[in-house]
Amino acid sequence: MPGNDKRFPSWIQHAGIGLEMAGAVAGFALVGYWIDRHFGSKPWGLVIGVALGLVGGLYNMVKESLLATREAQAEDEANEAHRPDGRSGGTDGD
Repeated sequence: MPGNDKRFPSWIQHAGIGLEMAGAVAGFALVGYWIDRHFGSKPWGLVIGVALGLVGGLYNMVKESLLATREAQAEDEANEAHRPDGRSGGTDGD
């Protein structure tokens, strides 16, 4: 999922991240299940497959979250630099 893709609302992009995680877990679980049936290693193939899917899905989720955080910070800095009065959005302590 490209980070700079503005064709979709942010909630759809974030929902996609969750679907990617679910897909990773399901895909690795299916591979583990196949290994169990093919080699008779019940239940270790499925357990290892689910674990690998969770690790891969979480890695991708953290990577996308960090990217979204960096993009939000850059957008905030750009918006702050374009304020006509040059002030930040915070209170001035009067």
